[in-house]
Amino acid sequence: MRILLLLLSLLVTPLVWAQATGPLIDALGADDFAAREQALTALTETDDPAIVPALKALENGQLYRRLSDDKVVIGQEQGESITLTDPLTGEALGTQAAGDLERIRVNNRLRRAIDASLGALTLRSPDAAVRQSAADAVFVSRDAATLPLLETALAAETDARVKRSLEQARAAILLADATLGTDDKLSAIAIIADKGGQAALALLSPLTSSTEPAVAKAATEAVRLIENKLAWAAAAQNVIYGLSLGSVLLLAAIGLAVTFGVMGVINMAHGEMVMLGAYTTFVVQEIIRAHAPGLFDWSLLIALPLAFVVAGGIGILIERGVIRFLYGRPLETLLATWGLSLVLQQAVRSIFGPTNMEVGNPAWMAGAFQVGEVTITYGRMWIFLFGLMVFAALMLLLRRTPLGLQMRAVTQNRSMARAMGIRTARVDALTFGLGSGIAGLAGVALSQIDNVSPNLGQGYIIDSFMIVIFGGVGNLWGTLVGALSLGIVNKLLEPLAGAVLGKILVLVGIILFIQARPRGLFALKGRAIEH
Repeated sequence: MRILLLLLSLLVTPLVWAQATGPLIDALGADDFAAREQALTALTETDDPAIVPALKALENGQLYRRLSDDKVVIGQEQGESITLTDPLTGEALGTQAAGDLERIRVNNRLRRAIDASLGALTLRSPDAAVRQSAADAVFVSRDAATLPLLETALAAETDARVKRSLEQARAAILLADATLGTDDKLSAIAIIADKGGQAALALLSPLTSSTEPAVAKAATEAVRLIENKLAWAAAAQNVIYGLSLGSVLLLAAIGLAVTFGVMGVINMAHGEMVMLGAYTTFVVQEIIRAHAPGLFDWSLLIALPLAFVVAGGIGILIERGVIRFLYGRPLETLLATWGLSLVLQQAVRSIFGPTNMEVGNPAWMAGAFQVGEVTITYGRMWIFLFGLMVFAALMLLLRRTPLGLQMRAVTQNRSMARAMGIRTARVDALTFGLGSGIAGLAGVALSQIDNVSPNLGQGYIIDSFMIVIFGGVGNLWGTLVGALSLGIVNKLLEPLAGAVLGKILVLVGIILFIQARPRGLFALKGRAIEH
C-alpha cells in the first residue's frame, strides 16, 4: 500500500507543480518589464526545477507569447515558422507562423534577475559542478531574494569547494545590506578577499571609503592583496602568451636553422614553405568536408605528413634547380630565393585566390581552461607541445641517424666531410628538403591560429632569421631558447611599450647582443667555423 501511495505521489506531484507554475509562466508574457520581473520572482519562490528550461529560453530570446490565447511557449525558429514546445513539460505543440507569436523581450535588469533565479534553482542539483556554477552566478548577481535558498543549500552542502563558493556568494549578498554590523562586514570582507579576482575587487573597492574605520582598513588591505594577485596573474598570463608565441616562432624557425646552419643559404622563400603547409591543410579539410565529414577531427593528423612531403619536395626542387648553382654567392642566393618567394605567392594566388581561406579547428583544439586567473587555450597548448615534439624528433634524427651524422659533419667542416667520402651535394638537397618539410609542418600548426593567405609566411620570416642568429647559427638548442625567449620578452614588453615599440626594443637588444657575441648564444664548434 505504501509503495502504491509513493508511486501515486510521484505521478501527482509534477501535475500539481504544473498547475501551480503554469499561470506564473504565462505571466512572463506581461506587457511591461516590471510585471515580468514580479512573475519571475514568484516563479523562483516556487522552487520548482521544471521552470529552468523556460527561464533559459527567456534569457536566450526563445520564449514567446501566443497571440491567440496569451499562452507562453518555447519557440525554435524554422524559416518562416516557429516550432513550439511546452515550457514546463517539454511537450511538442506543433508549429505556427512567426506572425502569430510575440517574442518576450528582456532588459538588463531582468537578465540579471534571470541569472540569479537560475543560480538559486540549481543550488541543490545532485551535480557538484552545477552547484558550483550556481554559486558563482549568485555571487555575481548578489540578489538578496536568493539568500534563504542559499542558506538552505549551504547547510546541506558536503563538497568543500562548493561550500566555499556558497559562503562567498552569501558574503557578497550580506555586504550589500546597509544594516549589517561591523563584525559581520569584516568577516564577509575576509571571505570575499579569499576568493580574489576582478569580481571581488569590484565588490570591495567601494568599501575602502567606508565611514567605519575598521571596515575601510580591512577593505583597503583586501583590495591591495587582490591587486597584487591579479598583477602576478597578468604576468603569468603574459608568460603563457609568450610561450605560445615562442612555440609558433620555433616551428617557423627550426627548419630555417637546419638549412641556414648546414648550407649557409639565406633562404628568403622559407616563409612560403610555411604557407604551402597551411594550404595543404586547407585542401585536406576541403576534401574531408566533401567526402568524409566524420574524419574532420583527424584532418590535422592527416595533413601533417602531406604538408611535410609537399613542402619538402618543393624544397628539394628549389635546391636542385636553383640554389646548387649559387653556392658561395650569398647575395645572389638571397635575391634568387626572394624571387622564388614571389613566384610561389603568385602561384598560390592564381590557384586559390587572394582572399583568406577557411581552415577549421578540430574539436580537441577548441575551447580553453582556467588555472586560477590564467586562461590557457587548448589550441595554443597543443601547438606548444607539437613544437617540442618536432624539436625532439629533429634532435633524434641529427643524433641517431646516418643522415644526421652526415649533416653535422658537413656543418662543422664541409671540406673534410667531402674528403671523407660524404656526398655533400646529396646532403645539401636532403637538408634543404628537411628544413622545408619542417616549415610545412609549421604551416599546419599556424593554420589554426592565423589567416591562411598567400602572405602567411611573410609575417614570420624576419623573426625566424633573428631567432636563428640570436640562438647560434645551426644550433637547435639555441633556436629553442631563442624562440621561447623572444616570445616571452615580446609579450612582457607589449603592455609596457606597445606592440610596435616592443618589437623595436627586441630588435635593438638582439643587435647589441650580436655585437657582443657574434656567434649567438650557443656557437657551433668546428675547425672550419673557428678559422
